[in-house]
Amino acid sequence: MVDAAGFESVAQCPRELHQMMAAAADGLGSIALDTTQLNMSVTDPTAWATAMNNLGMVPVGLPGQQLVSDSICVPGFDPGLNMMTGITPINPMIPGLGLVPPPPPTEVAVVKEIIHCKSCTLFPQNPNLPPPSTRERPPGCKTVFVGGLPENATEEIIQEVFEQCGDITAIRKSKKNFCHIRFAEEFMVDKAIYLSGYRMRLGSSTDKKDSGRLHVDFAQARDDFYEWECKQRMRAREERHRRKLEEDRLRPPSPPAIMHYSEHEAALLADKLKDDSKFSEAITVLLSWIERGEVNRRSANQFYSMVQSANSHVRRLMNEKATHEQEMEEAKENFKNALTGILTQSLAAQAYALKEENDSLRWQLDAYRNEVELLKQEKEQLFRTEENLTKDQQLQFLQQTMQGMQQQLLAIQEELNNKKSELEQAKEEQSHTQALLKVLQEQEINVLTVALVNQDRENNTEKRSQGLKSEKEALLIGIISTFLHVHPFGANIEYLWSYMQQLDSKISANEIEMLLMRLPRMFKQEFTGVGATLEKRWKLCAFEGIKTT
Repeated sequence: MVDAAGFESVAQCPRELHQMMAAAADGLGSIALDTTQLNMSVTDPTAWATAMNNLGMVPVGLPGQQLVSDSICVPGFDPGLNMMTGITPINPMIPGLGLVPPPPPTEVAVVKEIIHCKSCTLFPQNPNLPPPSTRERPPGCKTVFVGGLPENATEEIIQEVFEQCGDITAIRKSKKNFCHIRFAEEFMVDKAIYLSGYRMRLGSSTDKKDSGRLHVDFAQARDDFYEWECKQRMRAREERHRRKLEEDRLRPPSPPAIMHYSEHEAALLADKLKDDSKFSEAITVLLSWIERGEVNRRSANQFYSMVQSANSHVRRLMNEKATHEQEMEEAKENFKNALTGILTQSLAAQAYALKEENDSLRWQLDAYRNEVELLKQEKEQLFRTEENLTKDQQLQFLQQTMQGMQQQLLAIQEELNNKKSELEQAKEEQSHTQALLKVLQEQEINVLTVALVNQDRENNTEKRSQGLKSEKEALLIGIISTFLHVHPFGANIEYLWSYMQQLDSKISANEIEMLLMRLPRMFKQEFTGVGATLEKRWKLCAFEGIKTT
């Protein structure tokens, strides 16, 4: 039978082609458009000569020159297309995006000079002062705010100054020494921002009403934003249309139409299924007929024969594939064995050649050594004189002296090694002695402690043998005897004191210890542990005295 996974992969091909076309369309979206140089006319070239020469522009007097270079304005801007080169089309629904990048960094020092106009003169600000600040540029900004105008400035003077930046579509002047100017294109706004910070003086008057410091900044106008949105929507439509055309161009052609089922076509298809060159086309037609539901009782036999022929063809192909794979494996194995044999032979031949070369070189070296020895002997026989004899004697004497010094040095080294071994043994013995000394000291401390306790016990025997003074002491003796009888291994004084405090909070450990020491026949003190673990314990010995009596 034909493998169903193969037909699923064929069915998935159109989806993969569609994804490839979409990726190609996305890649074409980032293709940059060619830019053109946009020029503007200057009505009064002499008024802007100093500024343009300072910015490194073409000489004044040629038509089509610029007020500010394109490096300061929008790089690569094409007013005819209203698109930025090298930038992927922008989604018009994303807020806060503009076509024009921000102005050049403030670190670039631009030297400004005096600008002369017909009705006024513009003086630059102090270069040591920081440059004037501007707000964030709104998207599609074509309108600028101009503040700090002289009180006597008119719309004609304002238009005379700012029309050099580009075509002005509207001027809205206020009575409070500021106005809004709308230009025809966005790049003209950057040229107007260049004039921010200049001091404007009308004519040669020194009156305060005829002078003012200009502050030019971006202005947010609804008309600018509306036009920008319209351009973005138009660009998005053009982009969708272009992608659709590109998808249509890259879409693969439709497969050929499959004929309808008939007995004649079925007979032709059965012949094609037996032909290797037409099998793929015939199996596609057969599957299409089966999917269409052309199989019925009348055509079941024909479909069964076609399926059987397809199955036999596929089995034959599978057998051929298995045979070819087996032959390929055998060929790989033969090639591997042949290559291994060739490498082994070549390595053996190289090893044999290297061995022969090594032997020949060794023989040549032996021959050269023999010749050198013979030459040395001949030279000694020919040129040996008395001086040579004395030199030989001196040399022999020096050699003997050196040998004696070497022997002395070896003897000294042996003595040094012996001393080191003795020192190590002494260190080991010292460490062993220190350990023994420590153990003996601990034993002596224990013996001295026991002796002192026995001596104190003998000295205070008379004091301890005094009788009980009160009924309270008798009661304490009974309680302590009961407690120690329960603890046959004894208990230290702190343990006894903690137990007695539960009955009498005013009693102290010293009183208990003195009471026990007064009755040596009932209570005895023993030492347990060694060194730091040495501990004094009291035990009940009254029953031992009764047994002995």
